Amino acid sequence: MDGNRTEEVIEKNVIQEKSKTVGKKKSNIERLRKKEKPIVLDSNGNEIRYNKKEVSWRERLVSGLFLSPSLIGIMIFFVLPFFVVIYYANIDNIINKEFVGMQNFQNVLNNSAFRQAAKNTATFSLISVPLAIILSLIMALILEKEIPMKSTFRTFFLSPLMVPVASIVLIWQVLFDYHGVINQAVTVFGGDPVDWFKSSYSQLVVVILFLWKNLGYNMILFMAALSAIPKDVLEVSVLDGASTWEQFWHIKFRYITPTIFFVGIMSLINSFKVFREVYLLTGDYPFDSLYMLQHFMNNTFKSLDYQKLSAAAIIMCVVMIVIIGILFIFEDKIGQDVEG
Repeated sequence: MDGNRTEEVIEKNVIQEKSKTVGKKKSNIERLRKKEKPIVLDSNGNEIRYNKKEVSWRERLVSGLFLSPSLIGIMIFFVLPFFVVIYYANIDNIINKEFVGMQNFQNVLNNSAFRQAAKNTATFSLISVPLAIILSLIMALILEKEIPMKSTFRTFFLSPLMVPVASIVLIWQVLFDYHGVINQAVTVFGGDPVDWFKSSYSQLVVVILFLWKNLGYNMILFMAALSAIPKDVLEVSVLDGASTWEQFWHIKFRYITPTIFFVGIMSLINSFKVFREVYLLTGDYPFDSLYMLQHFMNNTFKSLDYQKLSAAAIIMCVVMIVIIGILFIFEDKIGQDVEG
């Protein structure tokens, strides 16, 4: 009898503990709906409380001293010049210094050279950035398999990172000059030579240069992301009869979404930095389709028109912030889908 009574007491205690745990889980659901911090439970169903460590003034002072060189550098070389640019963008010139409001911005937006440069830069980015993401991802998926000469291919695609910009430009001049290797090959097959840097193909030549230079780095990032996917998840999908495409779309794609976002941001930034190669290939005033925003900035700086230059820089900064903000929102929504 005592043994039965003891078992009943234990069973009641277990039921009570389970009910408490269920009650706490339900309260967590209500807390999440109200956007409050949920209760964290241990294996026994007890609430875990984390006490925030009090930071002493000495620790704050030491941390501030270590951070101060970086903060001072950022203030001097980034924050302060940014406010100077805003000031120049709102005055008529550096002599009169009269406030003109949005006039400089209107002048820049109505400038035909600026609109041509913005159009060319946007076209180049819209073509090169998606190609850089898609092609590097395909290369990473191929090299993920056990193929012959895998390490050799990986080294080959990474080699452009070790080549200086001047050498890359020299290679492209040898290939795409009017008397270059490609035109010689075209004439051998009975075609007419093309002045690649002064034709409708000029931007295509720069897109090829951009991809050749950046695909290797993006590929390594994707290979690292693919190797971090849990193997048991992939094995279960194979046992469930998932095809290669279903495995990629429903598992791999969602796990590598943060890497896709990072590669997209880096490729977008690098697409704006392609001015170095174009400038060394074609100079200050290239063919119309190669006239980029950086050409406009550089030529405006040489003419000492600081008001137009500052207004153009702020417009470009705002556009970049909007684009990156949209990418952040897109990545956050996909990230919530993966976590869910």
